[in-house]
Amino acid sequence: MAAVAARPSSIALLTRRRPRSIFTPLASLSSSFRTRKLVLYSKPGCCLCDGLKEKLQAAFLLSGPHSLHDVDLQVRDITSNPEWERAYQYEIPVLAKVLSDGTEETLPRISPRLGVELIQKKIAAALSQ
Repeated sequence: MAAVAARPSSIALLTRRRPRSIFTPLASLSSSFRTRKLVLYSKPGCCLCDGLKEKLQAAFLLSGPHSLHDVDLQVRDITSNPEWERAYQYEIPVLAKVLSDGTEETLPRISPRLGVELIQKKIAAALSQ
């Protein structure tokens, strides 16, 4: 009988509160806090655009010191927005980085003929500036 009395009752276990954690899990932090953002202005049927898209996809899969795993790439079709079409119709493909205030800064032209590793390195350098 003494052993039974020493055990806390199940009612007491249900009403106990767990101590609150002072740490916030990384998964609950805003992803925009850690994510770098790039925009690729393109249009259907543009072979230079398609070539650069393929190289970018491969560069995003590479790991190493210039990893782009935390970069969010958004591809924008300039034919869907008259403002983008006026600005980039003779320049595509155009890469731009999104700054912390939401504005965009156009990056120097990256040739789709460059190797994947060099493209990765150039983008990582441009994003770190």
